[in-house]
Amino acid sequence: MSQTDTPTLQTLQSDVTRLREELQMRDQLVQQLSQELFRLVKGNANFMPKPEVSERHMAQMRALREQLQEVEQQVTFYQEQITSRDTEIYQLRQSVQELTDRSRMLEQVVQELPQIYKQKFAERMAPVREKVAMLQRENRQLHAELQSVSYRLAIRTRRTTTTGIDLPSFPRMGNAPGPIPTFGHA
Repeated sequence: MSQTDTPTLQTLQSDVTRLREELQMRDQLVQQLSQELFRLVKGNANFMPKPEVSERHMAQMRALREQLQEVEQQVTFYQEQITSRDTEIYQLRQSVQELTDRSRMLEQVVQELPQIYKQKFAERMAPVREKVAMLQRENRQLHAELQSVSYRLAIRTRRTTTTGIDLPSFPRMGNAPGPIPTFGHA
């Protein structure tokens, strides 16, 4: 059954109200007819019925009985409809209550989601933060070692530059300076 097939709660309530009003009006008509009939019978206590009048009254009585029977059938029908609608209204109210409860639960979950995501994110970030901290410590240690090695290399380099460059030494020949070599006709 689709949403458009199911009458709304307001429509059902208006139908129930209308049916009750019709039932009340018919009850009033039956009451009025009964009072009128009683008044006619009581008011004509000395009345000697004539056959044609008596037949006419009998026909009216039959018609009234038939109308009363029809009204009773309609009342029964309307009572069944009212009972059916009341049951349907009760079921709809139950559904509305269940949906309202579920909606509240979902609203609460939605409100808690940011906190849950924050907590889950913090849980996932904890190992990452530990790893970053470890890498930073390792980086500082390597940086300190690099500075130490650079310092030692700088000291070693300074020692070698102060002593000079190792040049090959040539043996001297006597005290006289020798001829200066030439490179030909260059």
